[in-house]
Amino acid sequence: MISQVGFAGAIGGVAGWAVTPRRRRAARVGAVASGAAVLAASEALARGRQRPGEIPPLWHRIAVSGALAAPVGRLFGRLVDPRPVVVGAAAGALAGAAGLRPQKVALGPLLGAATGRVLGGVDPRVPPAVSAAVAIVVHRLVSAAVFRDAQVRLLAERVPSEQLPFVVPRAAPGRYVGVDYVRGLADELGGTYTRDAADVGIVGSLDELAGPDLDPAAVDPRVREFYEHTTRFRLDIVPEWRLWVRPGYLLYRTLVARPLGQADVPMNLREAQRGVRSRIDTVDAPGVGRVRGWIRSYAADDRPIYVGIYTTYRHRDPGGAERGYVSVGFPLPQAGFTATLAPYGRDDGGLRLTSRTDLAHPGHYLTHIDPATGELTTLEVDGFAEELDVMVVDDELVAVHRFRLFGIAFLALYYRITPKAAG
Repeated sequence: MISQVGFAGAIGGVAGWAVTPRRRRAARVGAVASGAAVLAASEALARGRQRPGEIPPLWHRIAVSGALAAPVGRLFGRLVDPRPVVVGAAAGALAGAAGLRPQKVALGPLLGAATGRVLGGVDPRVPPAVSAAVAIVVHRLVSAAVFRDAQVRLLAERVPSEQLPFVVPRAAPGRYVGVDYVRGLADELGGTYTRDAADVGIVGSLDELAGPDLDPAAVDPRVREFYEHTTRFRLDIVPEWRLWVRPGYLLYRTLVARPLGQADVPMNLREAQRGVRSRIDTVDAPGVGRVRGWIRSYAADDRPIYVGIYTTYRHRDPGGAERGYVSVGFPLPQAGFTATLAPYGRDDGGLRLTSRTDLAHPGHYLTHIDPATGELTTLEVDGFAEELDVMVVDDELVAVHRFRLFGIAFLALYYRITPKAAG
């Protein structure tokens, strides 16, 4: 707790520095000390009231958000435009993009600009750091009042990985994931690494997914072959992004995806048509079995599109039915994002993997993995949903991968799956 309070105090101190003009040295020292003291006290109080299984209270998270926005606003004011309405709109747009919901994305710049206009009316020389911090705080307060259901909730804190079978506990040891992640994982596990393994699939056998909603024998042989022998196929992708999500995704892609070397989906068809490489790297490790990493990258420079660790497991429902699940882990620095999907058979012989179900395990989970103990602290990301259909249409193997936020579609990926021998 001491380190958390100290870190919060540092954030508050930087915020105090950012909101104070450079010419007033004495005032700046006082602002730094005051900011550090206030945010450290807020952190201590929040941690003291926090119960097991809860995230820090909303008022503290809002305070931290405002403090983090202050130095960003100061930098924006120096490099772009210091006017309150412009800084407020930019800060609001950032807050809206981070809020994920389409309504928040649209509300962000409008509310931020309005906040900046009000501040500018009070004092046209208001520091950009103040404009940004106030815009973020106002946006979060309004969002909390309007959107009552939580976007994330703490599911587990510092528990062994065995307690969360639907989480893939694979993290990146450094700040970058990249196309060679599985090679490093092999060194970590002490296993045998195979790059671009021949004739392997993202699942060992479709029989692992059998359950009340899926009879593997009823699946079209071509669909089954794709899952069990994925490397026999070449995939062509056509992405379709909804217009409202593109600005936020462009910001995320520039600031997060590319620096991480993870989750950098093509922005448009032109980019996808430049070529995509696909391979599966494997690790065979004692006590672990076979680890399968599906790696997709841009053909021109081998820049990662995504690195996914594919696993399957079986679980018995409270009603007594046993079924299989697919969990895909996307490694992040000291963390991982997991999508756990339930399999369903389609009437046309296709296979559907979906998180849109009333079952307990399917969903999306953001997990911090303690590097010393391997214990997991996991947030469930409510409102995010995906559905993947692989099927045969007009004697051609195709797939449609749809993503939704709070029931609103924002991305669809269309795949044409072709045997490499025929290509």
